Amino acid sequence: MLEQTHIYQEIHEQPAVLATLLREEAAAIARLAEAIRDRHITHCVIAGRGTSDNAGRYAQYLLGAVNGLPVGLATPSLHTIYGRPPRYDSALVIGISQSGRSPDIVSVVAEARRQGALTAAITNFPDSDLGQAADHVIALHAGIEQAVAATKTYSAELAAIALLSAALADDHEMRRTLHAIPDQVAQTLGLAPKVLRLAERYRYMRVCVVIGRGYNYATAFETALKIKELNYIVAEPYSSADFMHGPIALIEQAFPTLVIAPSGHMLPEMRAFIGSLRARGAEVIAISDDDETLTLARTPFRLPVSVPEWVSPLISIVPGQLFAMSLAHVRDLDVDRPRGLHKVTETR
Repeated sequence: MLEQTHIYQEIHEQPAVLATLLREEAAAIARLAEAIRDRHITHCVIAGRGTSDNAGRYAQYLLGAVNGLPVGLATPSLHTIYGRPPRYDSALVIGISQSGRSPDIVSVVAEARRQGALTAAITNFPDSDLGQAADHVIALHAGIEQAVAATKTYSAELAAIALLSAALADDHEMRRTLHAIPDQVAQTLGLAPKVLRLAERYRYMRVCVVIGRGYNYATAFETALKIKELNYIVAEPYSSADFMHGPIALIEQAFPTLVIAPSGHMLPEMRAFIGSLRARGAEVIAISDDDETLTLARTPFRLPVSVPEWVSPLISIVPGQLFAMSLAHVRDLDVDRPRGLHKVTETR
């Protein structure tokens, strides 16, 4: 039974995990925000791999748009392979890792701290190597994640970044919006039976693209990663803008294209983009709360709530997780233990 798998249970634990993080880490995040202001931080560098790297993509948009902080993704091999780390003057350097054990992520944070930069760790294990290397630690409170494919830790990473942005902005409306998210994620989990039913249509899919833009660029990457991990399908993530610059030539009749298009500044563009896909014969799977957008899709996944665009990745990832899991289930694959993968991957 799918409901008895670890990944199903962990996807459904997300509302409780998010509520705990928002409650328990507010003080630690407030201290980090105060340090950022006191140190006159001008930019941020984030080190992560896989799912955690995708959380960093969300930070690029949120910390940039709301807090005016340019955010770059670190290049850990400059530390571990080339031995030529960059300077981190006036930077906030954040390491994001579920386990806190990957040597390359730890090396970035340790070197930044050695240089005198402000450092922080976002991890499920505050006593890990990463936690010990950083000045500030934000705990994810996700509990043990037993499924190899990360789900609840990803949403917790997004929530930690969002709460940091709200603290830096000292924005009470942002905090209020965030505290409504656990219940809204719970509502979105009600899509599970429909997603499982519709996943059967894509049982023999071997390749697809996943499209998002703006805040949901991260959602496209994370959804594609889950489809790859669980189904061994070539699932390529793109922004709609990048896709128009060449990769759209891939589209042919019935080509599966998953588009993430919640309400917000990007919605009109994403709706027009779907029209371009349909004109080329694509089969569109849409994740949206917008009626007009959903009518353009062959397979619509309706988000049951509408939220501000900056926080929508916490909602729109849920159908992506459910789709990747359900597709693996109907393909008779082991959703908890994808082939060739381990829960903790240590790279250098």
